[in-house]
Amino acid sequence: MSDHIVTREHGATKGRFVIRRLGEEAELTYSVTTPTLIIADHTGVPDSFRGTGAGLALVQALVDAARKDGFKVVPLCPFVKAQALKHPDWADVFA
Repeated sequence: MSDHIVTREHGATKGRFVIRRLGEEAELTYSVTTPTLIIADHTGVPDSFRGTGAGLALVQALVDAARKDGFKVVPLCPFVKAQALKHPDWADVFA
């Protein structure tokens, strides 16, 4: 898919998936509502990342984490919602 390195920063109420490159960051932020439900709030990708698959890599990391850690995702972010619709094989993680 891509060679992006995605890291996760997870706190008690908020978190994000992030890709760092050349001093810039692409991120997908989320809010924790319960231990088994998060809300994907926002995806931000700098212009320098556009066309590299960074946004999709962030959503894929979210999906992988949801499956691994057993939580569902409410896709409030329009980009995450659009990707969820494009990938019906991810339906198991979206609430």
